[in-house]
Order: sequence, then C-alpha cells, then structure tokens
Amino acid sequence: MFNVKAYSAVSATSPLASAIIPRREPTERDVQIEILYCGICHSDLHSVRNEWSQVMPTVYPIVPGHEIVGRVTQVGSAVTKFKAGDLAGVGCLVDSDHTCPNCQDDMEQFCPNQTFTFNGVDKHLGGVTYGGYSESIVVDEHFVLHIPENLKLAGVAPLLCAGITTYSPMRHWGDIKGKKVGVAGLGGLGHMGVKFARAFGAHVVVITTSSNKKEDALRLGADEVIVSSHADEMQQHAGSFDFILDTIAAEHDINAYLNLLGREGNITLVGAPEKPLEVSAFALLFGRRSLSGSLIGGLKETQEMLDFCGTHNITADVEIIPIQKVNEAYERLLKSDVKYRFSIDMASLKTN
Repeated sequence: MFNVKAYSAVSATSPLASAIIPRREPTERDVQIEILYCGICHSDLHSVRNEWSQVMPTVYPIVPGHEIVGRVTQVGSAVTKFKAGDLAGVGCLVDSDHTCPNCQDDMEQFCPNQTFTFNGVDKHLGGVTYGGYSESIVVDEHFVLHIPENLKLAGVAPLLCAGITTYSPMRHWGDIKGKKVGVAGLGGLGHMGVKFARAFGAHVVVITTSSNKKEDALRLGADEVIVSSHADEMQQHAGSFDFILDTIAAEHDINAYLNLLGREGNITLVGAPEKPLEVSAFALLFGRRSLSGSLIGGLKETQEMLDFCGTHNITADVEIIPIQKVNEAYERLLKSDVKYRFSIDMASLKTN
C-alpha cells in the first residue's frame, strides 16, 4: 500500500479539500496510472452531496472522478495490453464478476457485482474505492482503456462517461446514417450526442428549451434546431424522427418528444430526472414507438468509441481548471455555466 494526494469530501455539506488516500500495490493483473486529467461529471456532484441516497448512499470520505486519463507508470507481471509510458483511461467501472451473462456479453455495466470507480466496495483495501481526483490509480487491466495518441487529453477525459453514454445507444439502435436523429438537451451529454450523430452521418436536430443555444448547436454539427417551447416548431416535426437521444436530467414532458417519433421510432433516456416521467400509452401505441434507457457501455464498446473518436478527431468541449477550483466548478455546474464539461488538470494537485 502507498499514499497519494487527492481531493475528498468528508460529508454531504463539506467542500472538497486536499487529502491523503491509500492505493494498493499493483497485483500481477494491475495497471498503475499517473492521472493527468479527470473530467467532472454531474454524478460526481450528486454523489458528493449524497443526493442519490435512496439508491446509492455515499460513504465518506469520498474521492469522486470516473473520467480518468493518464500515463501508465507500472504494470503487473501478467499484464499484456499495457506497458509503462502508454496513455490509458479509466471510466465508471474498475471491476465486475467476469462470469455473469452480462460480463460474458461484454456488457459489464449491467453486471450485478460491478465495482464503481468511486464509492464502490474495495475488495483489496476494504472500505470504498476512491476515484480520479487524485495523483494516481491502480486498476485491473481489463478495465483500463487505450487512448488514441492524436487526441487532446483534456477533452478525452469526459469521453469515459459522457462519450460512451451517448455513443452506446446510437450504436445499439442500428445504423443511423441518413436518418433523422434528435438530441434533446444541449449540455455535457447532449453536445457529445450531436458530435457522434454527425460523425455517423445522421441528419441531426437539437431539441432545446433555450433559443440562445441555436448558434452553438449548429457549430457542434446540428443541421436544425427546435425550441421545444414553440408549439409550432414541435408540430412541424411531429412523426418524423427515427431516433431521439434524451439527455435531459430535469423534469419534462416525455410525451411531447414521443410524438416527434415516426413509425417504430425510439427515444432512449440517458438523462436521469429525479421524478418519474408520466408516459401516455397512446403516445407509444400509435406508430409502435418505443421508450428505452441506456447506461454507459461495456469495456469493449468503450474502446470502440475511443478508437472511433481517434479516427474522427472527436473530443469533448472542455474548460480546463486546476483542482483548487473544483468547488467553484460544482456551483457553476448547478447553473449549467460551462461549455460543456470541466476537465481538471491534475498537475495542479502537486502544488497543494
């Protein structure tokens, strides 16, 4: 065991502050990574403030961060995919049981015995796992990803959550080339959805409550923009979409979006509103429409996504901050005051 610098919170009302945390010595299957950048996901904030206490109660102290990019410093004797000096990434998971049907199908995100990168059960040291707001991390090789050398690392970090969260459902629902694809909401998830849909060759339409986001939506690759509060615009597009990616985390009328779908169209939820959505049966029945959800992606698909990003030069739009400004970033995140993700330069941790 060895100690590293990190930022942690000791309660739901405490700010994140400098701390020292333990890391395990690498086992024969482990990869040790010096963390260079770590993205800030909204789920970091939810977890730090214990806002998901009914589903995933937070154990303190908590070190958040599951959008991790860094460089390999050491590998175990049985590791074959990585060597010291390689660029590497770690997403939302650091372990699973490897044996269940989900793991066998390369869908570790649905494993009933998965281990989250932070606030999960640490089977090595006891207690909970600590995430990427830290100097380094030690992870089983299976859960470490290769990072394309041509991409800017600060913008790669959010791909490990926001990227795979939006890429996976688009791949799951088939070839969207030439199809009409909507992206509801233009935030951290939505802006990645636009980039992927564009790269897949879809006709991309951003659906937003904010008319002032139109210019940015078009810059990101959208072909059209619908302001959802304008009934005439919504009606004009009724029954015309093949697929809609719903990234909205706030309460909203899902039926208004279902009515935009054509026959056998699908809406996939990747945002997680706090309150249940009321779904009209008739909005589904007419046209054999479907409503589904999607959760990040498995390791194989996440690597596929990263390789796709390397080929198409796709990264997240980020604002790089030092770790000392993380509490300020959380407050700005609550106000949607970022375009479109924060990425922490972890070299700043060395100045603490």
